[in-house]
Amino acid sequence: MKNISPQAYVDSSAQIADNVTIYPFAYIEANTVIGSDCVIYPFVSIMAGTTLGTGNTVHQGTVLGAKPQDFRYNGDATELIIGDHNIFRENVVVNRATFAGDKTVIGNGNCIMEGVHISHDTHIFNNTVIGYGTKIAGSVEIHDDAILTSNVIANPGVRVGRCAMIKSGCRFSQDVPPFIIATHNPIEYGGVNSTILSNAGIAEDAQRNIANAYRLVFNGKTSLEDGIMQVRSQVEGGSEIDAIVEFLEKSKLGIIGK
Repeated sequence: MKNISPQAYVDSSAQIADNVTIYPFAYIEANTVIGSDCVIYPFVSIMAGTTLGTGNTVHQGTVLGAKPQDFRYNGDATELIIGDHNIFRENVVVNRATFAGDKTVIGNGNCIMEGVHISHDTHIFNNTVIGYGTKIAGSVEIHDDAILTSNVIANPGVRVGRCAMIKSGCRFSQDVPPFIIATHNPIEYGGVNSTILSNAGIAEDAQRNIANAYRLVFNGKTSLEDGIMQVRSQVEGGSEIDAIVEFLEKSKLGIIGK
């Protein structure tokens, strides 16, 4: 059963699953898919090319699938793909991708707070928190369980690793590695986030290894490459250390604080 207000505009070709609630004055374009158990509050706009999975809640004033704010965009039919059980609070804007065949992707279980802007071709993974007023530029990656607190600015192409926390007001143009706290402006390494690591089920001995790895990377007077070599040779291995090394080695923009 669908609960769609007659005062909402829903294009006749939009695919609306069962148990969806759409409040008055929502606007749903053609070429959209809304999965079961979604709630769409008043004054939400869901634009062409947007797919929502199940159990998403979209609050007032949010725009999903807006045209990309990218001068390279020439009208291609691009996509925004959203998974399951995400919360979009008021006045969020998420742009679809720039070029045909490309996608902006938001995974599962994310909380996107009021006033956030997520730009074209960005990939938000799972169980992240994107705080008030945060602005995420194009082609950014935010990995699982990361937290961006309020008014963070992520510049184009950066990556944020798993379980990282970026403190309020930080802006960055380089990658933020997994498991750390990033703080201050200019942004810098602020230690290992033991609370998030414990909540993520990472054991204490693995947490100590993570802290030792980052001491070598950030506290030694070495290049990033030398720091990676020292981590490989001096820190006990494990899945978390492997993830750190892989993230650092794949960085194209460099690492904050290095």
